[in-house]
Amino acid sequence: MSTSLSSAPVLDAPTVVKVRSLKVPITLLAIVALLGLLFLFVPRYGTTTFRLSEASAVIRLGDIAVPAGPVLWITWAIAVALGVLALIAALQYRKIPLWVPIVYAVLAMTAFLTWAGAGAAGAITLAGLLGGSISLAVPLVFGALAGVIGERAGVVNVAIEGQFLLGAFTATILGSLTHNPFVGLIGAMFGGILISLVLGAFAIKYLVDQVIVGVVLNVFASGLTGFLYQGVLAPNAQALNSPTRFSLIKIPILGDIPVIGPALFNQTFLVYLMYVVVALVAWGMYRTRWGLRVRAVGEHPHAADTVGIKVNPTRFWNLQLAGAIAGIGGAYFTLVSVPQFTKDMTAGLGFIALAAVIFGRWDPVRAALAALLFGFATNLQNLLAVLRTPIPGEFMLMLPYVVTILAVVGFVGQIKAPAADGKPYIKS
Repeated sequence: MSTSLSSAPVLDAPTVVKVRSLKVPITLLAIVALLGLLFLFVPRYGTTTFRLSEASAVIRLGDIAVPAGPVLWITWAIAVALGVLALIAALQYRKIPLWVPIVYAVLAMTAFLTWAGAGAAGAITLAGLLGGSISLAVPLVFGALAGVIGERAGVVNVAIEGQFLLGAFTATILGSLTHNPFVGLIGAMFGGILISLVLGAFAIKYLVDQVIVGVVLNVFASGLTGFLYQGVLAPNAQALNSPTRFSLIKIPILGDIPVIGPALFNQTFLVYLMYVVVALVAWGMYRTRWGLRVRAVGEHPHAADTVGIKVNPTRFWNLQLAGAIAGIGGAYFTLVSVPQFTKDMTAGLGFIALAAVIFGRWDPVRAALAALLFGFATNLQNLLAVLRTPIPGEFMLMLPYVVTILAVVGFVGQIKAPAADGKPYIKS
C-alpha cells in the first residue's frame, strides 16, 4: 500500500518574533531637538577655533577656524537625518547599524562645541579635551570593572563608593608617610578589600540583602573617613595628608602623535595601569578558566555546584578582587587628582560607575567605554565653564549625571543582568 504525499503530515513553520524598540531613535531625536532649540533661542556668533596640537608638541598642526553658524547648522541637520534614519530602521523592525549612533554622536558633539566656542577668546584644544576626559574617567573605569566582576559572580557591588572613599583615605596616609605613591596605591587596594570583606561576609555568609549592605557600607565609609579626617588628618596635614602624587609619563614616539598622542600616551601610571587591567579582565572573563567559573556562579550557581565549583567561596574571593580594583580607582583621587584627602571627595562617582556597569551590559570593555563617556561629560562641564557659555553653572554641574540618566534610560534598552545576580546561594 502506498501513501500519498498529500496525506503526509505538514510541519508548522517556525514562528519568528520581531521586536521593535524605539528607545534609541527617540532618544537621538530628542537630543538633537534640544540642541536645535538651544542653537535657535541662544544663538552665538563668530568663529570657533579648534586647536589640534599643543604649543610644545613635536608635530605641530595648525588651528582650524570655522564659521560657527553654518558649521553648527549643517552638522545638526545631518544628525537629524541620522536620527530619522534610525527611526525608520526601528519602525521596519531592522537593526540600527552601529555606525549610525557613532557618526551621530560625533556630529552632535561637533555642533555643540562649535556653538560653545563661537566668539570665544581661546581655542578648543582637542588633545586637552580628550586627555582630560581619559584622566577623569580613571576611577570610573576601575569602579566599573569592580562592578562587572562582582555582578558576574552574582554579587551586586553597591559599595563601590565606599571602596573609593576608603581607598583614597588609605592611599593618602601611606603615601604621605612613605612619600611613595606606589605604597599609597597598595594601601588603596587594601582599603577597597576591607569594604569587600565586610560586604562578602554579610551578603554571602549571612545572606543579608546585598543592596542594603552596600548602601550601609557607603554610609559607614563616609562617616568613618569623615571622622578620621577631622580628628587625624586635619590636625596633622603636613605629615599625614600630603601624599606624593604620580607624575606624567610620556611614551616616546606614541606621545607625539597629533591629538590622540598626548591624550593616550602622556598620562600618569594609573592611566597605563587602567589600559592593562581592562585588557586583562576582558580577556580573563571570556578566555580563561577563571572567567568561566565566575560567569557560571553568576548565571547558574546550582549547575556550577554540581560540577564541583564552590559557589560561595568563588563569589567571596572574586568580590575581594573587585574591591582591590575599586581601591585603585580610589587612589586616583589623592594620588593624581588632588594631593590631599577631603571629606566625601568621591562625590557619588561610585554610583556613576555602577551605572556604567549597567550601560555596558556587564561587559568589561563596554563598561570601560561607558565610564569614558561619563568622564568626557565631566571634562566637557569644565570646558563650558572656561568658554563662558550662557548655560547656567548649576546645569553644568548636573551634566555628568544627566548624561548618565540619558545613557542608561535611552540607550540601554531591555537587558538582562546575570541570572543569579543579587541572589544568595544556599547549598541544597
